[in-house]
Amino acid sequence: MRAIFLFPGQGSQSVGMGKEFYDSIPAAREILETASQKCEIDFKELLFSENEKLGISEFTQPAIVLNSFMAYLALKERLNLEPVLSLGHSLGEFSALAVSGGIEIYDALNLVRNRGKFMQESCEGKNAGMMVVLGLLDEKVEAIVKAAADAKKSVWAANYNCDGQIVIAGDKADLASLESEFKSNGAKRAMLLNMSVASHCPMLKSASEKLSSLLETALKSSFAPVLSNATAEIYTEKSQALELLKSQLVSPVLYKQSIKKCEEKCDCFVEFGASVLKGINKKITQIPTFSITNLADIEEFLKFAKENG
Repeated sequence: MRAIFLFPGQGSQSVGMGKEFYDSIPAAREILETASQKCEIDFKELLFSENEKLGISEFTQPAIVLNSFMAYLALKERLNLEPVLSLGHSLGEFSALAVSGGIEIYDALNLVRNRGKFMQESCEGKNAGMMVVLGLLDEKVEAIVKAAADAKKSVWAANYNCDGQIVIAGDKADLASLESEFKSNGAKRAMLLNMSVASHCPMLKSASEKLSSLLETALKSSFAPVLSNATAEIYTEKSQALELLKSQLVSPVLYKQSIKKCEEKCDCFVEFGASVLKGINKKITQIPTFSITNLADIEEFLKFAKENG
């Protein structure tokens, strides 16, 4: 059976995520406890209890990566399945690299903690934000964004999630000024998101530069195939990863394009730690997507794997 592994990004977090894996899977429990020591973060408190830190990027990002890795370990205990390739949505690309052997998990957690800090620092004092636009063709959104940019507004396409769903990033006031134009052109919705950063656009240039120096020491020389957010192309070597991950923060996430490009390579997609991408995939592809968030999800996937070899 050919499977492609998927890993969610920031926004997929929830209190209690990974608890069932921690309680039931020794490898998951060990990885969380070791991560707490090595990263000096109480991940048990962060993941399983109501707390403000889970909404702060420098803690949100390692929490999501750790949860995804615990879900991966939980499935691996029952089925040693090697994926055709792995990919993630934004932050999730680092989870994909950890599972693919491109970066040691504890290095990945420290790296994305700093990534979260750098992103916030890049946007301090810039009134940064993001807006989701629903119901318009990519080309129409791009034309409106280009016209706004030509008029010296700070706006960029940031996430190509699925047909009829694009997230744009930039200055909040500039984003808000486009709401009526998107709607007059047929958008079902154009809504500012509750975010204080502008991801995947030039506003994160300083974060990209800071992250680049940390990547040099963290990445392995080669690893199993990972699909890049920035190009929708496969990479397997450190030299490629250094360039692609640096550009990832300032380039749009080509998620829809990635799924369409690789759907013929697999019999199923498997998302680890959340079901956000499963929902998006239903709007992109007919290939089934399974989410691994608890033990029942694993049993459902094992049944599919048995029936499909």
